[in-house]
Amino acid sequence: MRDPDSIKDNINPDHYVSDSIECIDAIKASMSEEQFKGHLKACSLKYLWRYEDKNGVEDLRKARWYLDKLIAENR
Repeated sequence: MRDPDSIKDNINPDHYVSDSIECIDAIKASMSEEQFKGHLKACSLKYLWRYEDKNGVEDLRKARWYLDKLIAENR
């Protein structure tokens, strides 16, 4: 769960939280472990794929956010 006093950012913005549930946690709960890892990998690849043509460094940070989640899931 995110600290409600945290600074708003474009990588994991507030609109991804409903009440106290983060969207990524709801996605994880709806999938098998293998499916969730695939989702994280696909999202990371999506942001890497488009970074040069769309949001530059911001997309690289988004890719890293998903990659960090994938690393954590594989520990």
